[in-house]
Amino acid sequence: MNTAYIILGAVVLLVLIFLKKSILIIPQSETRIIERLGKYHDTLKPGINLVIPFIDRAKNIISMSRGRYIYTYRIDLREQVYDFDKQNVITKDNILMQINALLYFQIVDPFKAVYEIDNLPNAIEKLTQTTLRNIIGELELDETLTSRDTINSKLRDVLDDATNKWGIKVNRVELQDITPPVSVLQAMEKQMQAERNKRATILTSEGQKAAVILQSEGEKTSTINRAEAQKQQSILRAEGEAQARIRRAEAEAIAIEKVTEAVGKSTNPANYLIAQKYIETLQAIASGQNNKTVYLPYEASNVLGSIGGIKDLFKDS
Repeated sequence: MNTAYIILGAVVLLVLIFLKKSILIIPQSETRIIERLGKYHDTLKPGINLVIPFIDRAKNIISMSRGRYIYTYRIDLREQVYDFDKQNVITKDNILMQINALLYFQIVDPFKAVYEIDNLPNAIEKLTQTTLRNIIGELELDETLTSRDTINSKLRDVLDDATNKWGIKVNRVELQDITPPVSVLQAMEKQMQAERNKRATILTSEGQKAAVILQSEGEKTSTINRAEAQKQQSILRAEGEAQARIRRAEAEAIAIEKVTEAVGKSTNPANYLIAQKYIETLQAIASGQNNKTVYLPYEASNVLGSIGGIKDLFKDS
């Protein structure tokens, strides 16, 4: 009786083990390559899959984890990133430098990734290194430092074409660090400093030139404005003097008319005006503070004639 229970238990255990081995649950974005008796049988899809225990088995594939190669039966279909160590490359102008790259790729055909290449990560790394050396060898140092996008594009195209037979799709390649030798870095620093000093000198001279030009233009404008102001001032002064003379002439004309009306037509008003001006002039000369003795060279007959004219004027009035 006990033996029957033992056998029954063993059978149940074997059935459970068989069932467990028969059911494979594949996570999303993963797959398995199944071999039946050593021959490719199927590529499993995410979800529940049935296999025959001890006859079907998952094919191992070499993968990279934390910088080292491991064997695993899990095939990740998501985009993966490989960070390669720095490697020495030589430019076209014989400059030795170190470059490390980041490679973004994705397994699109698990069958080719398993059966077309033995060590996929190592193959990708070696292919990237050799291709990078070839591309850098065609460029000079300055082109290498300023043409990262061009290098990335060329490297991606070459790797994508070469890894197509491995079932790999290279999405992009990025140069992470480019490290020239110390001597080259020092020379580049001196060159950049000299270029900065050159630009600073040029900008300073251009600023001084612009300042001189602006100053001369300002002085020119100021001179023109002063000349224009003096011109306007002279014009206004001349116009003012002309207007003043016109006003004085008009006033004298009115005075002459008044005198003529006052003395009448029988007496010449000119004699009156001449005598008046003459008397005013004598008063101005006589009232000078520094004049001690005044000599008046004049013809007595003219003065008497003027005074006689004034006498006749009062007689008529």
